[in-house]
Amino acid sequence: MAHACKAGETRPTWQTEMTLDSFNNPVADHTPVLLQETLELLQCLPGGRYVDATIGLGGHAEAILGRIQPDGFLLGLDRDEESLAIAQARLAQYAGMFRLLHENFKNLPLVLNNTGIKPVDGILADLGISSFQLLSPERGFSFQSDSMLDMRMDKSQRLTAADLINSLAEAQLTQIIQRYGEERHARRIARAIVAARGKGAITRCSQLAELVRRAVPARRTPAIHPATRTFQALRIAVNQELDGLDEFIAGSVSFLRPGGRFVIISFHSLEDRIVKRAFRALAGQCVCDRPPDLCKCSRRPLARLVTHRAVRPGESEVELNPRSRSARLRCVERLDVSGHESRAPEAVAS
Repeated sequence: MAHACKAGETRPTWQTEMTLDSFNNPVADHTPVLLQETLELLQCLPGGRYVDATIGLGGHAEAILGRIQPDGFLLGLDRDEESLAIAQARLAQYAGMFRLLHENFKNLPLVLNNTGIKPVDGILADLGISSFQLLSPERGFSFQSDSMLDMRMDKSQRLTAADLINSLAEAQLTQIIQRYGEERHARRIARAIVAARGKGAITRCSQLAELVRRAVPARRTPAIHPATRTFQALRIAVNQELDGLDEFIAGSVSFLRPGGRFVIISFHSLEDRIVKRAFRALAGQCVCDRPPDLCKCSRRPLARLVTHRAVRPGESEVELNPRSRSARLRCVERLDVSGHESRAPEAVAS
């Protein structure tokens, strides 16, 4: 339950971001992050072919389709069938211009091979989780709910957050919370989890959130809920969000036509580091820690960096959509087969 603020106090951002309306009307509440920046960098033109590899509720896809009509085409993937159903309804006005598939974005190279939709003019991957997913009572993503600890983006998979919490050894829990949540109190939280589950299984979000709150030192004015990092870590572990991300990037760029753009939006530093490293590798830059004479990185560029720094949302966007504050956007452009750029270099800095 959110705590009331006294007069003159500022409510922590984690208490202001979600309302029941977000679940009752997910499309009305859904605000695509960095929308204008995404459209500009993808250079959407009428007749173009684009991929939204994480279509979610269809916000970015709707805007892309609006620019590529009347004879453009968009392929959309998502591992969440509920989100796909909402996106299908949202995009109904563009019937015949898109196709949606229940697929993990990491399978995009295989999907493009099998469907024959290649080459494409642009690929977008928004790696964030939607407010709809956070607020869906049965999904178990939010530390603000009393739902079952689930956190599966694809409900057809078997492993849940409760499975991890109640079965992993303390050392394994510590590693997950520390690595994926970058939580400095990971050991203390893992110890508290193991002690608590000895008295009974931990099955609900509220149980875990309260347990974490008690385990970590209290802060006078927390910017985020004490359980935020732990819930992030478990969600990443359950859905294997970081596994294969670099392979997805390396494998998908070859399906872009020369001059086509690849845009990825990430929401935490772990994802962004992988994206940054993979994009630099595509640009023929060294990404290893070896001395120059021992470097084995390929120096044959397949793409050029369009954004040399991550693009971040402006103050006005963050004010309207607080969840956008952690978004980072990066973009590369596919080079032609001879290794030359298809247009004059440009850079977008944050």
